[in-house]
Amino acid sequence: MASRLNPYLSFDGDARQALEFYKEVFGGSLKVNTFGEFGHQEAAEADKIMHGMLETPSGFTLMGADTPPGMEHTPGNTFSVSLSGDDDTELRGYWEKLSAGGSVSVPLEKQMWGDVFGMCTDRFGIPWMVNIIQPQG
Repeated sequence: MASRLNPYLSFDGDARQALEFYKEVFGGSLKVNTFGEFGHQEAAEADKIMHGMLETPSGFTLMGADTPPGMEHTPGNTFSVSLSGDDDTELRGYWEKLSAGGSVSVPLEKQMWGDVFGMCTDRFGIPWMVNIIQPQG
């Protein structure tokens, strides 16, 4: 799998509606996972979107999610740039360069969904997410 760069949008509880709207606009295939599917079945946000991805026939990729509990949704700061793929060396190299001189909000480490993931803001104030897909086994 080649590495991918795309926008990642944050929503205030209406990610499902927004992603379904973008699917109507651009077409394609929409996959969503809820917080409930990842161990928060009883929580108020169980039906909220933890991760959604729209892949279109034109080759566009748009990802998004509802703002997780404990994080603030700030209109105007509702995007990140997402880097993802399965090339561990390449993506870790990007991570090291992007996070140098910036700030790390989520360390690059294995997450509950099985991938290695991290979030940082580069020295220019741009938020980044890096997801390294791990082999399923």
